[in-house]
Amino acid sequence: MGQPLSPYAVTKVANELFATVFQRVYDLGIVGLRYFNVFGPRQDPEGPYAAVIPRWVSALLAGKPCRIYGDGETSRDFSYIANTVQANLLAATAPAAATGQMYNIACGESTSLNTLFRLIRDGLARAGNRVEDAQPVYDGFRPGDIARSMADISRAQSQLGYQPEYGVAAGLDETLDWYMKAREAGRRS
Repeated sequence: MGQPLSPYAVTKVANELFATVFQRVYDLGIVGLRYFNVFGPRQDPEGPYAAVIPRWVSALLAGKPCRIYGDGETSRDFSYIANTVQANLLAATAPAAATGQMYNIACGESTSLNTLFRLIRDGLARAGNRVEDAQPVYDGFRPGDIARSMADISRAQSQLGYQPEYGVAAGLDETLDWYMKAREAGRRS
């Protein structure tokens, strides 16, 4: 169970405890998947729980600044949605021996927010958007935020056969392509 480092992490531990009790009490074969920073096409950039990638894409395309909390060296394990779909399908067909466990689902690589910003900005610029000079705006660290996050996906690999097909850069290429096409379609309608 470890030592949760944030209130968000505590909610995840509670969910896992409920699942393991349901398996034990009701003889259900549960497989818990811990998703790490899932991103991809169709994510809404608005709202209080919007993920960083759609927010930054939307901001850059609108000529607005992107906010980074802290110095930008905070890192996360971002996972493209196709990796998550693969994990869900594997979990749904997992053998009985793989049930009753929790699996980290991510790429197994850590990307700093500064690097993520550059990947997004440069990808949009390569596609002809005039964002190559955009720079992030830095703000103070947020309370409860952890500095580094990288998933150990070895259990998912060995027990479920999970192999992420997309790294961050490849997933971003597809994601940025979708957002730019959606923006263009919105202009035509």
